[in-house]
Amino acid sequence: MNFPRASGILLHPTSLPGRFGIGDFGDAARVFVDFLVRAGQTYWQVLPLDPTGWGNSPYSAFSAFAGNTLLISPGGMVADGLLSSEHLENAPNFPEAQVDYGKVYEWKTSILSEAFENFRSAPVETLSDAFEAFSLENSWWLDDYAAFRAIKASQGQKPWYEWAAPLKLRDKSALETVRSQLEREIRAEKFHQFLFARQWLELRKYANENGIKIIGDIPIFVALDSADVWCNQDKFKLNPDGSPKVVAGVPPDFFSKTGQLWGNPIYDWEVMKADNFGWWTARIAFALKTVDIIRLDHFIGFSRNWEVPGGHTTAKDGSWANVPGPDLFSTLKTRFGDLPVIVEDLGVMTAEVANLRDSFGLPGMRILHHGFNGNAFNGDLPHNYPRNCVAYTGTHDNNTTAGWYKSAKKHEREFCRRYLGSNARELHWDMIRAVEASVADTAIIPAQDLLGLGSEARMNLPATGAGNWEWRLSDGALTDEISARLRELSETYARTSWV
Repeated sequence: MNFPRASGILLHPTSLPGRFGIGDFGDAARVFVDFLVRAGQTYWQVLPLDPTGWGNSPYSAFSAFAGNTLLISPGGMVADGLLSSEHLENAPNFPEAQVDYGKVYEWKTSILSEAFENFRSAPVETLSDAFEAFSLENSWWLDDYAAFRAIKASQGQKPWYEWAAPLKLRDKSALETVRSQLEREIRAEKFHQFLFARQWLELRKYANENGIKIIGDIPIFVALDSADVWCNQDKFKLNPDGSPKVVAGVPPDFFSKTGQLWGNPIYDWEVMKADNFGWWTARIAFALKTVDIIRLDHFIGFSRNWEVPGGHTTAKDGSWANVPGPDLFSTLKTRFGDLPVIVEDLGVMTAEVANLRDSFGLPGMRILHHGFNGNAFNGDLPHNYPRNCVAYTGTHDNNTTAGWYKSAKKHEREFCRRYLGSNARELHWDMIRAVEASVADTAIIPAQDLLGLGSEARMNLPATGAGNWEWRLSDGALTDEISARLRELSETYARTSWV
C-alpha cells in the first residue's frame, strides 16, 4: 500500500511527561497531539501497547491483544468517578526524566485495585453497561487473558510452564475450578483492560479528529510466558513440558557480534497454515480496530526464522527455517484488502524477503544513521530511497542522532557532514531535513532528535536487558519554536495535508 506524502513523530506513550511516574493517556497525550497538529504532522508512531513482562520491553508482552495498564491515566479514573482527587494529590514523588517501573507498578496496581473495588461497590450505570459490552465483545481473548493473569498472580507470578500440569495443559475441569476460585481477580483484570481500551480509543479519536493518524507496532513474536502461548500450545514449537524446542533471534549483525537471542518461542507455521492462519488474522483485525497503520516488526521473520536450540545462551548457533510468508499475506490481503502496513525490513536482506515485501506493495524502512559508511550506493542514503518507503533518522533501537554522531567513526562523521553539507552545529536538524526532503512517501522523526538529545535519551540498546524503555520527555520541551521549525520543513517538502 502506498501512503500519501506525509511525516510524523515517534514517541512511545510511556515517554510522555507527567507527575505520575510514566506517560499515560491523559492530558499530556492530548497536548502532544496538539503539538503534532501545529507542527504540520500527520502521524504519531508508538511502540507496542501490550502489557510488558520482564525487562519492561513492549516487544515481550503477556498478551498480543491486551493493553499495558500502566498507561491508564489516573486523572481519567478520577473523571470517571472511580477514584477521588486525593489519590492524585497523594501520589509518590516519581523521577521526571525516566520511568522507575518498579515504583510505578506498585502505585498503579494499588490505585487500579481501588478503582475496581469502587466500581464493584457503586457502579455507575453507563460505565457498567459499557464494561459488560466490552467484556462480551472481547471475550474471545479477554476471558483467557484475565484467567492467565489471575492464575499467575495466585502462583507468585511463576510462568505458566511451571504451573501444575492440569493448569499448564489447560485441563477443562482444573480451569473451571480456578475460574470459580479467582472470580473476583479475573473480573478485576477484565475491568482494567476495559479502562485501558476506553482511554486509548478516546485518545485515538481525539487524534483522528485533529487529522493525526496512529502508527501502531506489532512484534512478530510473542513471549513464551504469555496468554497467547498458554492458550495455543499446539501452534508453537514446544516440548511436552511447555519449554521451547527452539527460540527466536537473529544471527550476528550490526547490533551484536553474537547475534540477538530474543528467547521467544517460534510458531509452528504448518499448523497455523492448516487453519488458514486464524490466529494471525484475528491479531491483524484486532490491531486495525485500535490503530490506523501497523508497523510489522522483524519482517524478515515472515520469510525465514533464525531458530536457536532451546537452552542456548547466544544466537550464534542457530539456523534458518523457511516460513510460508506468501501464503500468510495472501490470506491477509483476501481478508483485509490493501494492508495499511509498514514493514521493518532491516537486517540482512535477501531476494525472498524483498520479493515478499514488494509483491504485496508494502513499504519498508530506511534508517539515515546507517547510510554513512562511505558507500554512495548505500540504500539508507536519501538519494537511493524508493518512494514507497518510510524514512527515519533513527528508530527506538538506534542511538539518538546526537549520540550516534558523537560515537561514530571519524570517516563516518566526515562523510555525514559532506553528504548533508553540514557543519554539525545542528546535525539533528540537518538529518531531519534530509529525510523530510527525500522522495520517501513517509518520514518519521524520533522525538529525541527534535530536541537534539544525546545517548542519555536513547530508548533501547538491543541485546541488553536493563536500563531500556525508561526515557521520558520533559514537560514543555516541545516548544512552539520547534513546532514552527518542523512545520516549515514539512510544508517546504510537501508533507502537510494543506500544502
